[in-house]
Amino acid sequence: MLTLAPSPVLMSLLTDATDLAIERNLKAFLPVLLVALSAASLPRIFAPLRQVPYTLLLLLVGLGLALVDVRLIDLSPGMILLVFLPPILFEAAWKMKWPDLRQELVPSSLFAIGSVPVSILGIGWALHQWMQVSWTTALLTGACLAATDSASVLGVFREVGAGRRLTTLLEGESLLNDGAAVVAFSVLLEQAIDPQPIDVTTTLLQFLVVSAIGLGVGIGIGTAVALLTQRYDLAWVEQSLSLVTAYGAYLLAEDLGGSGVIAVVSAGLVIGNLSLEPGRRPEKRATMVEFWEFTIFLVNSIVFLLLGDQVLFPYFIEHIDTSLVAIAAVVLSRAVAIYGFSALSGWVTGNPIPWAEQTVLWWVGLRGSVAIALALSIPALVSDRQQIISNSFGVVLFTLLVQGLTTKPLMDRLNLLEDQQIHTQYLQLLARRTALQQVLDHLTQPPIAASGDPQAVGPELEFVKTQLEQSQRQLDTLQQTYPQLADYLRQQRRETLVAIETATYADFVQQGYLKSLPDPILSQVFERPVPKPGESP
Repeated sequence: MLTLAPSPVLMSLLTDATDLAIERNLKAFLPVLLVALSAASLPRIFAPLRQVPYTLLLLLVGLGLALVDVRLIDLSPGMILLVFLPPILFEAAWKMKWPDLRQELVPSSLFAIGSVPVSILGIGWALHQWMQVSWTTALLTGACLAATDSASVLGVFREVGAGRRLTTLLEGESLLNDGAAVVAFSVLLEQAIDPQPIDVTTTLLQFLVVSAIGLGVGIGIGTAVALLTQRYDLAWVEQSLSLVTAYGAYLLAEDLGGSGVIAVVSAGLVIGNLSLEPGRRPEKRATMVEFWEFTIFLVNSIVFLLLGDQVLFPYFIEHIDTSLVAIAAVVLSRAVAIYGFSALSGWVTGNPIPWAEQTVLWWVGLRGSVAIALALSIPALVSDRQQIISNSFGVVLFTLLVQGLTTKPLMDRLNLLEDQQIHTQYLQLLARRTALQQVLDHLTQPPIAASGDPQAVGPELEFVKTQLEQSQRQLDTLQQTYPQLADYLRQQRRETLVAIETATYADFVQQGYLKSLPDPILSQVFERPVPKPGESP
């Protein structure tokens, strides 16, 4: 590989080995970013690639580099876990709406926490029984692959307009699953490095203590940061503090003997949902959304490239049968967990999950960045590290390539695609009509009409009126063609009315007229079923 020596001026500024190490890391990082940006631009150049998840493209690019023996970057296992996990977990938790998660907390928790031992034992047993892999390696592989990744699927869900409950179940499972999977991975990794007799009672107690410390650290830091950032409307401060929180909560919890993963998740949930104004959700500013979209793009770019980059392709091909067994075990154990815990959740809550939604949840159990980060974080002293990485690569490749690309056809076959495109088209027309009406009001104001040149204003008025009438006709046609829009518009209107009622109560509390928020009336009324003709409301 061709390397350029630093200039004498630069060498005079780099005074010690640490400076030179930073320079080497920077030189290694820039090609990774360049390759990631190039992979991101491929769908714009080649139309057929627009249906391929971006993470899958990165994985294939990394594999292509490994085939020609080009290694982009080399990070220590511990650094991989520290650098990549906190932002991935924080961003997912920060975006999650607590009211939605609370409503589906029972099934999401069962899927997330219950599926971890099912996956670990299922994958571990299959690899040990069918491929004679040692129990230590088999269970550690299962721990890496127990963490699900919903990022790619959620992109498909947003595109096709999946139902809110289905989306919440998937987001909630992925969010809560990460903490349980990483804690289980840590326990099994310790066993792989320093085998000790496992005491179930002691292990469970340790899990509770570690989780409690992480939860306390996350809630404490998250509350302080949420109150601080909302009091001062400075976007760059909020962005900086959120990034510091992601890493700070992780490091502090780990130093105190707790779970850094649980600390990051709880801090993200608090910051994303705690508001200074009672009863009102904090607004997720566009600047924060853009900041975290870029951060996750960067992290995913490096993580997925690293997996392809770290795979020894001849070894992967030689042990492809082990990867196929791991894939089968992942799919089957996922089916056991989803269908089994769905039945339990329906019995506990009295709100069963329809069979079609269960089927989608089973099929979209993709493995992604968290599984990759865990596999790459295994130290080199673990004898079967390369096998675990190869198996993880095979499973991630299968889930992204096969399951990810077939999610939309499956949802279409099960009649789970909502009319998101119709809703978007209607809202765009509604926004256009509103904007044109405001333009028309501006042009017809007396000062404008009096001071403007009639010959100049006249054509503008005529054009705006024509476009306004055309927009209204398109709206009417859309409503007549798709009667189901009426239910969607009714729901949107009701949500607006409930928000107005809740905000008004919050204003009275803030001004000191009320001590607490009254119970909302509109939400209780709107949740009742619509009475049929002849029935009393």
